[in-house]
Amino acid sequence: MIGPSSTAAELIAYLRSMRSEKNMAGMARYGIVTDNALGIGNPALRQIAKVIGPKQARAEELWASGIREARLLAIWTFVPALLSPDDIRRLAADFNSWEVVDAAADLLTETPCWRTLVDDFAADDREFIRRTAFAMIAGATVHNKNEPDATFLEWLPLIERHANDPRNFVKKAVNWALRNTGKRSHACHAAAVLLAEKLAGESDPTARWIGKDALRELRDPKRIAKLQ
Repeated sequence: MIGPSSTAAELIAYLRSMRSEKNMAGMARYGIVTDNALGIGNPALRQIAKVIGPKQARAEELWASGIREARLLAIWTFVPALLSPDDIRRLAADFNSWEVVDAAADLLTETPCWRTLVDDFAADDREFIRRTAFAMIAGATVHNKNEPDATFLEWLPLIERHANDPRNFVKKAVNWALRNTGKRSHACHAAAVLLAEKLAGESDPTARWIGKDALRELRDPKRIAKLQ
């Protein structure tokens, strides 16, 4: 039986007992890195995280294991307020999957230093770290409800600056950040549409795709009707 007092070693043993080769084959089809995975689905992992609760030192040990499922458990049981910028940069150096990045992005936007990290990570040329910056923007537009619109409007030039990065996991995150910014409010929508229109007219194929794809969603009347 696992619970709040379970150690990292006990949790890893429990995860190993749940290993599923069949699930790993399915994960690989979605681009999830399975080199060090056990094939456990995220709903089951989230339930485990709920049962054991947050514990910083244990989460560090789970992360250090390198096992996909243990790292996701770590992400969901870290204490955001206890993560320093150096801690986060150390974790980010291990990012090797869009799945881990996107889960971590939601955690990171709960930390006190998240705004600085967006700029730092966007400037980092490593694919998954740069993706983290834009996944953080995309997530924060939804979850950080008390954040002023100005924060996201100020990041539109950052989105534009990296809209010509052709790497798959970067361009999709840049697009995601632009679309989510435009869906946040009327003010954000107007500014995001202007940028999307500009990108759609660019000669660079990546920027053009990002702009056109964003416009398809941001010009949807049903989407516009939901703006506040």
